[in-house]
Amino acid sequence: MAEGGQTAIEADEDVVGASKVRDLEKKVRELERLLGKKTMEVEILKEALDAARAKKPMLPLVSWNEDASR
Repeated sequence: MAEGGQTAIEADEDVVGASKVRDLEKKVRELERLLGKKTMEVEILKEALDAARAKKPMLPLVSWNEDASR
């Protein structure tokens, strides 16, 4: 363990305790889990929107300029 600390000091880097590393890794796992959950929600909502658009009848667009010229 002393070798790692010595290497960090020689590289002019901060030395971080093992408990801090574990806490940060835990936080990363939680954020990855939440990201996956939100990504899945977005995919479900996109599919629902596509399904709703497919069911909605499309009305022809009417140009106001055509009606005004008559």
